[in-house]
Amino acid sequence: MASSDLMVGLEIGTSKICVVVGESRPDGTIKILGVGQAPSRGVRKGEIVDFETAMKCVHEAVVDAEQKSDVMIRSVYVAVAGSHIQSFNNRGCVILPEERDEIDEQDIEDVKINAREVSIPAQNAFLHSIIQHYHVDGQDGVLNPVGMLGQKLEADFHIVYVVRTRIQNTIRCVKELPLDVEDVVFGALASAQVVLTQHQKNLGALVVDIGGGTTDYILYVDGAVKQSGVFAVGGDHITNDISMGLRIPMARAEKLKIEEGSVILGNCLPGETILLKDDSGFAGKEIERETLNTIIHLRLRESFELLKRQLDEESFVNYIGAGIFITGGCSLLNGVDHLASEVFEMPAHVAHAQTMSGLTSAFENPQFSTGIGLIKYAQAVQSDRPRRGIRGIFGKIFSGMR
Repeated sequence: MASSDLMVGLEIGTSKICVVVGESRPDGTIKILGVGQAPSRGVRKGEIVDFETAMKCVHEAVVDAEQKSDVMIRSVYVAVAGSHIQSFNNRGCVILPEERDEIDEQDIEDVKINAREVSIPAQNAFLHSIIQHYHVDGQDGVLNPVGMLGQKLEADFHIVYVVRTRIQNTIRCVKELPLDVEDVVFGALASAQVVLTQHQKNLGALVVDIGGGTTDYILYVDGAVKQSGVFAVGGDHITNDISMGLRIPMARAEKLKIEEGSVILGNCLPGETILLKDDSGFAGKEIERETLNTIIHLRLRESFELLKRQLDEESFVNYIGAGIFITGGCSLLNGVDHLASEVFEMPAHVAHAQTMSGLTSAFENPQFSTGIGLIKYAQAVQSDRPRRGIRGIFGKIFSGMR
């Protein structure tokens, strides 16, 4: 197998480290060869807070992935999260010189650079410039302007930027192992590559990826990214609420959430209880099921309402035709789609990576959407490189980030 056919996605999450190994097939499909995992320590709300500990956890997950896929991992595509990630939409413009009227690849690059000529804080760096639409001499709906005749090229971009040092810490953590970092990708953008079809993007769709420490989101209208972001609330907050509200240890609260929890209220028998058996250091307890579900429901409702307020700052959420697609570990909670549908007043679905070959249990598990999405992203980047001759289809700036 050619090494260029192998791609590895690494997600350093708050709850788990996930490493997905994939193989690009000649027909354009992807085969998942193996998934490595390790509990995440030294990471809080999607960001590294204990470098040495986080590095050991990443190493454990990489070794696990190598054993399961029978592949030696040398380089990875890394997903990033954290509430420092922000975005905006902006238009770039390039006027062609008088002696030339055919748009070329350099004009595409120049218009992208022009769109980034905005003032952002000194500690920030651009992560993605994602094309929305091209315009040639006022003509809208241009998909690929290269080779077209015109004097004025304009392009609308969705631009994602980050705090430079926080991304550098992630890159450094991986490079110490030592592994090469091929690219750094916003987690929700990676998830959307495999959770949504192109048709759903065209209709308008919102992907909500609820992880352990953060909730990432990305919104498409007419096939283009219009809004994206992160807020620092995730599944760990639900676990903490259960632990505090029911006065049980965090480990017990997490197990209770996963095995017995539901977002739906009024769906259990009056007085129905769950018996927590005694364990070393824990005397055992009887829990009312409706109380557990109420705690989960209230925290998730608050999260969805927070997201809705953020989205309502612009009008794009009104143009979602395909609905909401919820993925990530928390999407496995029973009834999460019904609650999202109620809060947003539109259809909502629990989603995982679209069908691929290989490890079925991986692509059918929403916990792995970001990791598998990195593989899909990598495939798109690698197929684009020979044509464009630039690093990454989303025009990432790596200067000062390596």
